[in-house]
Amino acid sequence: MKDLNIPIRDIARELARRYSTMTHEELDVLESILVPLKFSKSEMILAEDEVCTNFFYLHKGLVRQYYYKNDKEVTENLAVDGDMFFCIESLFTETPTKLMCEALEPTYVYAIPRKRLEEVALHNQNIQILYRKILEESLIKSQKHSDMVRFESAQNRYRRICKSAPQVVLRAPLVYIASFLQMTPETLSRVRSSTLID
Repeated sequence: MKDLNIPIRDIARELARRYSTMTHEELDVLESILVPLKFSKSEMILAEDEVCTNFFYLHKGLVRQYYYKNDKEVTENLAVDGDMFFCIESLFTETPTKLMCEALEPTYVYAIPRKRLEEVALHNQNIQILYRKILEESLIKSQKHSDMVRFESAQNRYRRICKSAPQVVLRAPLVYIASFLQMTPETLSRVRSSTLID
């Protein structure tokens, strides 16, 4: 896979722009803990029963987080360029995860080791803010998804993902989108057809 040759400093700046203004010194610190990783299509980023030790910033690519229920795969999350992803329970309890992460395209991520992030956050206020905002964003996203599948019709769920994550709709296989929206592929096909007519 061809490397993108993106300077880590640019990734640190992007994270700072998104989550918290930083001094040059704080950018140096953040840059020092970022770990660039690349994955081929279909490669596992985190396998079942591994312990998640990192937050992941997805620079370029497409990632599916999923688990098994009654021997079937259930898609929990679909992440694209600019998204953060991690397995929150495993990350904080340091226990093996049931939530796997797979690259659906050639994917470039930057790992942020949780323990290193916590160490540097003790001495850098803006990195503390970044840490808190990453967690807040994840919790809000999770709550919105839970509310969507509990309370909204299949058509509204599809409309919502088209609006909030158009790149997911364009790039992810329909079977995974259907699973993420908690509907069958057949229902998704019907919803997509009626949405196009509307």
